Amino acid sequence: MASSHLLPSLHIPTLILLLIMSKTGGCCFTHIFCFGDSISDTGNLLSSLGDRYHPIRNLPYGETYFHRATGRFCDGRLILDFIAQAYKLPFIPAYLSGNNTYDFPHGMNFAVGGATAMNNSFFESKGIDQSHWTDYSLDIQLQWFKKLLPTIMENPGCCSDIMNNALFVVGEIGGNDYNYPLLHGRTIDEVRTFIPDVISAVSLTIKELIGYGAKTLLVPNNFPIGCLPSYLTHFQSKKKEDYEPETGCIKRLNEFSQLHNSMLLEELEKLRLFYPDVAIIYADYYEASMSIFRNPQELGFNYTLITCCGSKGPYNYSSLASCGNQGSTVCSDPSKYASWDGNHMTEAAYKVISQGVLQGTYSYPPLSNICPNPFNKSSSLSSTI
Repeated sequence: MASSHLLPSLHIPTLILLLIMSKTGGCCFTHIFCFGDSISDTGNLLSSLGDRYHPIRNLPYGETYFHRATGRFCDGRLILDFIAQAYKLPFIPAYLSGNNTYDFPHGMNFAVGGATAMNNSFFESKGIDQSHWTDYSLDIQLQWFKKLLPTIMENPGCCSDIMNNALFVVGEIGGNDYNYPLLHGRTIDEVRTFIPDVISAVSLTIKELIGYGAKTLLVPNNFPIGCLPSYLTHFQSKKKEDYEPETGCIKRLNEFSQLHNSMLLEELEKLRLFYPDVAIIYADYYEASMSIFRNPQELGFNYTLITCCGSKGPYNYSSLASCGNQGSTVCSDPSKYASWDGNHMTEAAYKVISQGVLQGTYSYPPLSNICPNPFNKSSSLSSTI
């Protein structure tokens, strides 16, 4: 399990911590490069669709902050957006929306909605039909980054500065590797066997980025899928013991996420020992999210398991009338909801998560050790951004 209460017992060498804390002094990041899925996608999937229909093309997606659809799977900003704003950087644009590095003066976002850690060949070998989802795996995103490396390296000194002062966000990724099979009839026991391969794919990407000069990597874990309205709807049970009494989330699904997270954490520990001069930071999206599900009213939420944008059922979610499609409705105040569309969280929820990661409450070692807190802990993130 990747719970925050377990992490203080981890023995991270003092030398590594000192290197991390002194890496940039008081200087924060000048670039952000992101790899992942719809949790971080700022428009790549939308750009790849051409004229094809997708609900993220239209409102209510984007209604809260941008007041227009931007290709984000949210009513407003994502965790990546909050991180960029906290470090006084512009929003990191989607790779497919530009042509070269000159279009991305402060970094690039390679994350694509629907992306998986594993290539399609992996799912084919498992007899899983992957034709209905996107073919922009983590490996393909890494190839995009490599394609632009020659441009970055045109000026060796500039390249060194960029890599040294960039934050590489690797994830969240892997959720879709589990979502597709779990929501299409595969058992938890079977999909559990995918976890080592997913972790290996993430680890390989980290190693390659380090090989190209990355010095600071933020690696998020997976969300508690047992709290997502899509899963709560699909795996509804009449057995009270199947649910967490404190949150109403499905126990065995959250345990699945915890297993992924514990294996990811273990792998990052190994990588830290192998690369002692690189800051590899574990971002605990799971526990940051659980803080909302456990203490919603303290954080300003009235509804944690019901979608803001959806239709029908006890969780206001139906795959037949999902957010943005005919038959769906949207709530009047998304800031009171944790879930936006049943699979993704609201801007308000992402704000809470990003604040915890930036301040160090949910990042290990604390991200604030590398860059001093970009905002006062006593103030809300919204007052600074």
